[in-house]
Amino acid sequence: MIRVGQGFDVHRFAEPGDGRPLVLMGCRVAHDRGLLGHSDADVMVHALMDALLGAAGLGDIGQHFPDTDPAYRGADSVDLLAAVMTALKAGGWSVVNADVCLIGERPKLAPHRDAMRARIAPVLGLAPQDLNVKATTTEKLGFTGRGEGLAAQAVVLIGRD
Repeated sequence: MIRVGQGFDVHRFAEPGDGRPLVLMGCRVAHDRGLLGHSDADVMVHALMDALLGAAGLGDIGQHFPDTDPAYRGADSVDLLAAVMTALKAGGWSVVNADVCLIGERPKLAPHRDAMRARIAPVLGLAPQDLNVKATTTEKLGFTGRGEGLAAQAVVLIGRD
């Protein structure tokens, strides 16, 4: 049996000088502003978690890790992703492949792509080549085009015997 899941997430940028790091796919990325969120606001991992949970019929990240719970304040999203994978494995699911896309004008993702794949693929139980990481712009349109925040989309294929 196979299932497809898709996820989407958005976070606005923090104010300049606020000191929040920009974390994408579990990696700190040099940028003048980080993203606002209850956890580390890793927009790409959040989209990936929602895709995985959706594919397995397990709800969404808000159900599992509510932003009203102080336990998740400042949480490392890769740790949350590992918890999602534990839930998938308990249901007999494994990840076949994943495709994650960052939507925004900056930062440029290419210099970080290999590190991101190396950080996240093992958590998913994948070889790096089975995790695609990419980015696109919105041609300066909308909130991402104006540099107000970032969005991410993810699509996953999961399977079980």
